[in-house]
Amino acid sequence: MFDYTFHWRAAFQALPDMLDGARITLEIAVLSMLAGTLIAMFLALGQQSDKRLFRAIAASWVSIARNTPALFQVYILYFGLGAFGIHMGSWLALLIGITFNNAGYLAETFRGGLNAVPDTQLRAARSLGMSAPKAYRLVVLPQLLRVVFYPLTNQMVWALLMTSLGVVVGLTSDLTGVTQALNVKTFRTFEFFAIAAVLYFVLAKLVVLIARLLAWRLFRY
Repeated sequence: MFDYTFHWRAAFQALPDMLDGARITLEIAVLSMLAGTLIAMFLALGQQSDKRLFRAIAASWVSIARNTPALFQVYILYFGLGAFGIHMGSWLALLIGITFNNAGYLAETFRGGLNAVPDTQLRAARSLGMSAPKAYRLVVLPQLLRVVFYPLTNQMVWALLMTSLGVVVGLTSDLTGVTQALNVKTFRTFEFFAIAAVLYFVLAKLVVLIARLLAWRLFRY
C-alpha cells in the first residue's frame, strides 16, 4: 500500500545548493562543447586528409568515441589511468571524457557538413587568390555552420545530460553530485531527484531557446 509522505520543504530549502550545482553542470557542458568542437574540426579534416596517419588517428578517435559507452570512457580516465601513475580529479576526468565523446560525434557531423558544401565553392575562392585557410574561414565555414548548427545544439544538450556521469567518479559539486549528497543525508530521494530533473529539463530547454535565437540572428538571410 502506498504510504510515502512527501516532504518538499527540505528539498526547496536546498535549492540554492542545487542551483550552484547546476552552474557547475553548465560550466562543464559548455567547456566540453567548446573543446570538443575545436577537436572535431581537426578530426573531420583529418578524415579527409591525404596523409594516412592523420586519417588513421581521426578514424580511430571517432570509432572509439562512438562505439564505446561514455561511462567507460570516464572510468578509464579516472580509474584506469591510475594504473599507469596518471591521476586526475573527478572534475577533470569528466570534462575530458565528455570532450572526447563530443569530438567523436561532432567529427562525423562536420564531415557530413563539409561534404554538403560543394567543392566548387572552395575552388572558386582559391581562383580569386584566397589562401586555403582564408577560403575555409570565409567561404566554407559559414556554409558549414548553417548545415551543422542544429546537430551542434543537440550535442550540447547531450553533453549537458552526460555531466550526470560525474557522480560515478566521485564528483560532488555538479547538480547530480549535490543531489546525491542531499539524498544520502535526508533519504528524500523522490523530492531531490524530481527537482534535479526539473533543473536539467530547464537547462536543456534554455540551451534550445538560445540556439533558436542564435539561428534566427545568424540565418535570417
